[in-house]
Amino acid sequence: MIFSRQIGAARVTNVIEYSGPTHAPEFLFPEISKAERDAGIAANASWLAPHHYVPHMDRFIVTIQIWVVHAGGNVILIDSGVGNFKNRAAPRMNQLNTLLIPWLEAAGAAPHQVTHVVHTHLHTDHVGGNTVEQDGRWVPAFPNARYLMPKAEFDYWKAEYDAGDKMVQAGSFADSVLPVLDAGLVDFIEPGQEVAGCLLGEDVSGHAPGMLSFRLRSQGEEGMFSTDTMHSPIQVANPHWNDRYVLDAGRALQSRANVLARAAERNALIMPMHFGAPYCGYVRKQGDGYRFEGV
Repeated sequence: MIFSRQIGAARVTNVIEYSGPTHAPEFLFPEISKAERDAGIAANASWLAPHHYVPHMDRFIVTIQIWVVHAGGNVILIDSGVGNFKNRAAPRMNQLNTLLIPWLEAAGAAPHQVTHVVHTHLHTDHVGGNTVEQDGRWVPAFPNARYLMPKAEFDYWKAEYDAGDKMVQAGSFADSVLPVLDAGLVDFIEPGQEVAGCLLGEDVSGHAPGMLSFRLRSQGEEGMFSTDTMHSPIQVANPHWNDRYVLDAGRALQSRANVLARAAERNALIMPMHFGAPYCGYVRKQGDGYRFEGV
């Protein structure tokens, strides 16, 4: 459940909240024809199975994970997962009861140790761990941390909430975002801004209105927290495949193209949120396109 690696002087650990064959191809990629989906899966079958796709179930494996960065004395979470005991519409996310907090502690990120919770965007499966229930209220899970949120992202969902939709993001805006704002723990960030002393935010909006990826550089090595620009590594080979969750299809395509080009040019380890094992890897040029190389 816990895997660590070095990027220069920074230690990066991914903590798995859950991972499994949850998404049918027609559900995850509804805008792609069945013929194209089938051909794409068949062309990449040798490396997709068994960690990213289960052929006999016809399901893509989707992971929920939290990345932990130890750098320069800071303990940084990249997003916070689904969280425990939250009422959610999707059965796979509803009322989870995992060992996430002890797993984070095992990774050197106990609640009191975390200095920053850096959000790529504010979807349900990226903010739920922000809060825990205490005496019937949702309170910050990491009381000593600053919660960093893309300003454009927050403004978009806050406008929806203020317009009367109190169930924004399946209720996660109310139970996992607003409580940390009310506690005075939120700082807003913009593209191009460096945060937590080691992370550079880069605009990858499209899947979400203000989504940021984060570039980590240390001692000549580089990693990229590529967030939800891709839900499956099949999108490395087929970057024109938008998943069902994108808000702006055109911007999502451009952001994915940018991430793939940057990762290949920089030899950066991409660390997405939803890939199956080994959960991260490299983007390599292949002909006119790209291939995924798991580490």
